[in-house]
Amino acid sequence: MIRIAIDAMGGDFGPEPIIEGVIAALDERPNTFIPILVGDKDELLLHIPEFYLTKVEFVQSGDVIEMSDSATNALKRKNSSIYQAVELVRNKEADGVVSAGHSGATMTLATLRIGRLKNVSKPALATLMPNISESKTLVLDVGAVVDCKPQNLYEFGIMGQAYTQKVLGLANPRVGLLANGEEDTKGNELTKASFGLLKEIDGFVGNVEGRDIFNGSVDVVVCDGFTGNILLKTSEGVVSTIFAMMKSSIKKSIPAKIGALLMKKGVFGALKKKVDYAEYGGAPLLGVNGCAIVSHGSSNAKAIKNAIFQAIAFSKSNVNELIEKRINPHE
Repeated sequence: MIRIAIDAMGGDFGPEPIIEGVIAALDERPNTFIPILVGDKDELLLHIPEFYLTKVEFVQSGDVIEMSDSATNALKRKNSSIYQAVELVRNKEADGVVSAGHSGATMTLATLRIGRLKNVSKPALATLMPNISESKTLVLDVGAVVDCKPQNLYEFGIMGQAYTQKVLGLANPRVGLLANGEEDTKGNELTKASFGLLKEIDGFVGNVEGRDIFNGSVDVVVCDGFTGNILLKTSEGVVSTIFAMMKSSIKKSIPAKIGALLMKKGVFGALKKKVDYAEYGGAPLLGVNGCAIVSHGSSNAKAIKNAIFQAIAFSKSNVNELIEKRINPHE
């Protein structure tokens, strides 16, 4: 059975939404995985109904890395919940780790303690973004590697394509390189140098623009972590702003209120679900020798549940084997 280590103390709101997410996952997919809750057991027991006590395991941890702490100290704090959770994967006692805690600490520990895959120079944080089709667009890197080399972007393309094939089930994923224009000559020094390497990937469609992430014309979008993180945060801000503007406009008009009421469960419900980060769960850290899912700090129970499901799907796939098979160093 799949075993998932869960940093039960990380996140902005403490263990309660994390435990709720674990329980929701157990209810929805019974007898498919064993959650290993890492944290202060006495505190965790306050949030777990007696019925579920036989369905979970505990690993005691007396330290929590706060969001304000430095990620560079994560390796020294061996009693922290995220350190202990990552160690379970390193020691093959768990198949994957899920954390809504300090993302920098999670990525640092996963990279250095679990280790990188063969020929992977840098791991990449990948996130799913909505588009107008029935599928989603995988964007990487969104924050793990701020300063990239062309070799890194080539590896991101390989890893992103492998993930969409093995975990998302796309037969022939289209891979694009994020640039300031679709022409082959567009971009900065990094993207121009990366273009030639990415051309070796079957399914590479060339340069794509930011709008292509959302129009369904590409399945995997590759960029450096600095650009990707800004893209991610901007997209989140645009979505929340649009919904706030819609809500404000609807309140000003009686006909709009009636129309909104009629569309609440249909059009608006479907739209909200499509852009809700909780539906995606978390971001896999691709390129490490295991499974690590990095969730949003403000994750609610639904987000944690879906992050667990993502970890299960990753652990059942052979995506890491495929990545190692396809990557060839260019340096």
